[in-house]
Amino acid sequence: MHIELKKWALEDRERLTALCNSTDRTYLSNRIPFPYTETDADWWLGKAQEHEGADGIFRAVTVDGQIVGNISVEQKGDVYCKDAEIGYLLDTEHWSKGIMSEAVRQICEIAFKKLDIIRITGLVYEPNRGSRRVLEKNGFALEGIMKQAVTKGENTYDLCIYGKVK
Repeated sequence: MHIELKKWALEDRERLTALCNSTDRTYLSNRIPFPYTETDADWWLGKAQEHEGADGIFRAVTVDGQIVGNISVEQKGDVYCKDAEIGYLLDTEHWSKGIMSEAVRQICEIAFKKLDIIRITGLVYEPNRGSRRVLEKNGFALEGIMKQAVTKGENTYDLCIYGKVK
């Protein structure tokens, strides 16, 4: 299994749309619309191209050449300008295979080289053990827990704040 990150391209619109519509949304931000349309994909792909390398790194996660996920590191602003937030999603059929752990390793390396940042922050709902483990395997430290900070549907969760310093 060959895991690689590739820059998003406009011709990836259909695969991005399918990926965002099929992914498990239990712990996914509501900023990712559902259903996810080609218009949504066009917006994301445009954003990725506009901000790539300037204040963000945006990649498709591929396994043996097939897109199976999305990952990004986006630099923050104001007094948080040396920090960036990591976000990712993976097709459920590819969970628990080490794919996202490797993708996080690769994107952190790229982000620390290309962006003017000194840390990367990961925000994870407390019960999302898989995502928490992905960050921990990559040297992110649990820095704190915000109690009852996230409401998704009918559920309210604690929010785990992870950080990795350059």
